[in-house]
Order: sequence, then structure tokens, then C-alpha cells
Amino acid sequence: MSLVKVNELLTHAMSKKYGVAAINVFSYETIKWSIQAAEAERVPIIIQYYPGFGEHMPCRYVAVIAKDMAKKASVPVAVHLDHSNKYETAVAGIRDGFPSVMVDGSALSFEENVRLTAEVVRTASVFGVDVEAELGYVGSGANLEDIVDSSRYTSVEQAVGFVAVTGCNSLAVAVGNAHGAYIREPRLDMDRIRALRKSLDIPLVLHGCSDIPEDQLQESVELGISKFNIATEYDRAIYRIFGKGMGEDEKKGSFFKLTRESEEAIIDFVRKKIRLLNPNRFTI
Repeated sequence: MSLVKVNELLTHAMSKKYGVAAINVFSYETIKWSIQAAEAERVPIIIQYYPGFGEHMPCRYVAVIAKDMAKKASVPVAVHLDHSNKYETAVAGIRDGFPSVMVDGSALSFEENVRLTAEVVRTASVFGVDVEAELGYVGSGANLEDIVDSSRYTSVEQAVGFVAVTGCNSLAVAVGNAHGAYIREPRLDMDRIRALRKSLDIPLVLHGCSDIPEDQLQESVELGISKFNIATEYDRAIYRIFGKGMGEDEKKGSFFKLTRESEEAIIDFVRKKIRLLNPNRFTI
């Protein structure tokens, strides 16, 4: 297979009724493990990067590595820049070679979000880059109000107008989901997801998928969500798996050895997420 466009992949997922795992990466290994998991499952995947990790691994390096590995993969792999909350950040991602970028104006007023998103879409279209936008407020899982206050959720009526005016290619929605670890078990608004899917013809995205109950994730797939962001849970899984490989009595500790010995368990974690989001068992 090869590197594919995010929107092409999500459109395919809509037609075949599977969800695409969008794994947030932060190193060469985390990119490699994610792609290997997708190859093992014979299902496409999205490799995405949060620009806030720039001091750890510069954005341009991630774009180069991920795209090169995607071109050599045996399943379709898309590469995406996550949460850009400024025009300059999104455009820098385009400059650095990301074929798809997210512009997150959800903390702004509706009018300001429209203006920012439309500006990024206009620039991205010159370079053939896909744009994911966000409407509604996907806040922090540590803040109860961000989870339960439905006034922060995506308005179906506003979403229709927002998509029409901005021309974004996909839309991240707020339906009871939030970023990071949850203070309590989230309960997604399935009726709202159903209404959004019925009213919009572009792919829908769910952020904050770490720790959302499995039955809710699978129902979201069936209702028409196509992209599922997984960051916190992947990071946590790697940390815990690494921890099992460490010990005070290890006299010849080696990071290289640790990563090699942890690889299978980490790949298995991603495989399980991919399988979970593929209830109808689609394969390439």
C-alpha cells in the first residue's frame, strides 16, 4: 500500500463502517509500533503528532519519518498534525510536510472559530492538504463540567453552517468526550452523534478516546464516527510496559534492550484498539 490522504481514508471508513485509530506518536519507535500493529490487523491507521511535543521531537522530523514509513507499509497509512490552535502552527505543519492538519478554534467564539478555520482551509487548499476542524468544546477529562455540560457539546445546527462556510474536510465533535484521563466514566451523547452524522456529509472525529468504555466506542463507529484519537492511553501503556521490564536488580540495564523486549506488548495494545474500532471486521 502507501501513504494516503486522511480524508480519503476517512471517507473509505465511512463507506465500510469501521473506525480509524489515530495514534498520537512522539518518537521513531511509537510510529513504527503503530504501523506494525495496523499491518498485523490488515486495517488502515492514522499516525498523528501533537505540536506541543516540538521540544521533544521537532515536527518536521515526525513528518519525514512517518511519511517514509507509510510509503513502505503494507496497509494504507495517513499522517496528520493534531491540535493546532493558531493559524501559524497549522501553516508551519503544512510547511514541514504534513499532508493533513487540524486547526482547533474550539476555545474561540463561533465567529472567530469560523474565521480561523476558513483561513487555514484556504491556505491548505493551495497545497492539497486536508483540514480537520473542531466545533464544540472538547475540554479536559479532569474537569467534570467539560464532560457533563451539554451546552459545551457540538450544536448540530451550528455544525451544518460551520462546515458549509469553512469548507473543512472533517469535523471533531464534542459529545461528552474530553482529553486526558477522565475524572469519571464518560457517557457519550449517542443521539447527538446520530444527528450530526445525519446532518453532515464529511467524516466525524472523536477526540479523547482513551478510557471511553469499549461498548460506547463501538456504538460510535456504528453511528458514523470515523476517526478516533488515542493519545493518553497509548502513552500510559508504553510507560507501564516499560516499567515491567525494569528492576533494581537489573545490573546491565539497557534502553535498547528495554524497547526491544517491550515491543510486542506495545504493538499488541495498538492492535486491540484497532480491532475494537473495527466491529464489522473489515480488512484490506
